[in-house]
Amino acid sequence: MPAESRGTPFHIGELAARTGRTVHAIRWYETQGLVPGVARDEGGRRLYGEPHVGWLDLMERLRRTGMSIAEMREYTALAVQGKSTLRQRRDMLAAHRERVTGTIAEWKRALTLVESKIVFYDEWMASGHRPPSIPAESGGTATAARPRARRRKAAAAPPTPQ
Repeated sequence: MPAESRGTPFHIGELAARTGRTVHAIRWYETQGLVPGVARDEGGRRLYGEPHVGWLDLMERLRRTGMSIAEMREYTALAVQGKSTLRQRRDMLAAHRERVTGTIAEWKRALTLVESKIVFYDEWMASGHRPPSIPAESGGTATAARPRARRRKAAAAPPTPQ
């Protein structure tokens, strides 16, 4: 991905402006080996091209979705090797998609519980009386199981999830 490969090359400040990332963040990605094909001008300043804009977006999204830096490095190294690694890159992304899909499902279950707790509090505040406990994912109730060791000092006991 040479900076000159498509269009007029530009410097890191313009790349930062185009991508919404800081110069510091872009340099971090580079030092991690996650930005291939960065050329330098006569003065030693980095030169970027249009492909770097999309590449940084991909790297940011992979990172935000939980791909490890090591996996991102591996993916980048494969991309630098070219067409011969298409299958490996595709398989890496497919495996990552499966992990992301699982995480999204876990977050949806967690969000459902959070939303039910909000309704619980709304009802309590509106009526002035504590409503019945809401069911937890495990099939029990979220607030019904209270530890017997309530006789300890209040400061030592963790708060109950109400």
